[in-house]
Amino acid sequence: MIVLGIETSCDETAGALVEDGRRVMASVVYSQVAAHRPHGGVVPEIASREHAARLPDVVAETLRQAAIPWSRIDAVAVTYGPGLASSLLVGLAGAKALALRCGIELIGVHHLEAHLISVFLDRRAPTAETLLPARALIVSGGHTSLLRVERNGTYRCLGRTRDDAAGEAFDKGAVLLELGYPGGPAIEKAARGGNPRAVPFPRGLQRRRRMADGRDSRYDFSFSGLKTALLYYLRDQSQKVAATERQRADIAASYQEAIVDVLVSKTMTGLQDERAVLMAGGVALNGRLREAMAGAAARQGVRCIAPPAVYCADNAAMIAALAGRGGGRRVDAVGELDAQPSLIFERGRLWA
Repeated sequence: MIVLGIETSCDETAGALVEDGRRVMASVVYSQVAAHRPHGGVVPEIASREHAARLPDVVAETLRQAAIPWSRIDAVAVTYGPGLASSLLVGLAGAKALALRCGIELIGVHHLEAHLISVFLDRRAPTAETLLPARALIVSGGHTSLLRVERNGTYRCLGRTRDDAAGEAFDKGAVLLELGYPGGPAIEKAARGGNPRAVPFPRGLQRRRRMADGRDSRYDFSFSGLKTALLYYLRDQSQKVAATERQRADIAASYQEAIVDVLVSKTMTGLQDERAVLMAGGVALNGRLREAMAGAAARQGVRCIAPPAVYCADNAAMIAALAGRGGGRRVDAVGELDAQPSLIFERGRLWA
């Protein structure tokens, strides 16, 4: 089964062709970073306009790279949530048109579920069956979620962000530090050589409390207080002395360490029979996070698996792969599938 994947949930316009949910035949990603950099973050209206302008060429280039005709494509899979409403609608419109024109199946894909599949797009990665049950951290610009992926292929949400996600904390921190956009790579670069313990930034939501839905509050994430702490620290610091290059490195390293420490500690909290820790999403590119998570996993005696760099950020290969493995939402008519910007994890199937 060959699936054409389309991804337009935020600021990457992506297309991919994947065979049988495993073999990536082609993957094309157009990044909008340059368009959003002057604004210090993603502007939804700019993002949707860029998607509308770039999607036809991205899809055409995907087929050109795979060197196959339209007649060989069995289905088109598209992100229907979560994400920016206007951006999701562009991808959905394109996918629906292609499904109708080619007479093929339309499959709606949960963007965050697809990020987990990206872990297995590396041919060297172990199979899902050998890693389950597993603890999974999905950490990106707009989402931070912690899951338990069961042995039988189902997942259960343990925690999610209550306000700013980890990626947003990096972006907003970089703005305050005047480091540019995107914030994650900028802060990681600025933090090199800095002392991660120089500034005692807070770690949010550490106390254990039973939530109304039965979840443990220790697994939820909150980074808004960290951003505010950085704001106040910089304000007070500027009144004393202008920051030197070393001081800026110490601040960036301390801020990054606060984010990494929260992500790692919550992921490792309460491990039971899990065989592995899976980590996916754009923030999974962060070198310090990868180092810290791998070290913590080794101390717990479990494996730590992350996607290849090319599949960490938003891409369509993960969308097509999830659909090709039997995941996603099947519809009888294209009109049944609509954008769901606030789609969240609850409980469901991840792998067929």
